[in-house]
Amino acid sequence: MKILIIGSGGREHALAWKLAQSKNIEKVYVAPGNGGTHLEEKCENIDILPLHFEELTIFAESRKVDLTVVGPELPLSEGIVDFFKSKNL
Repeated sequence: MKILIIGSGGREHALAWKLAQSKNIEKVYVAPGNGGTHLEEKCENIDILPLHFEELTIFAESRKVDLTVVGPELPLSEGIVDFFKSKNL
């Protein structure tokens, strides 16, 4: 399973760290991530900002991401869930 975590704070770091521990998880992408997330096993920082919905969906489609987790409130309040749903993600 491949997971995309959107955000760069401690919350997203904790999510990435814990999810990466699962033997069912192949890869955890963190957009944009932080200085610690890229050090975690199976994790990779992606240089896309949380409000760049189109870029995030293109990335998720191209990498065949199975699950997206949104950490920060701002992308949620700006409609990222509806945007991803409209792209069948």
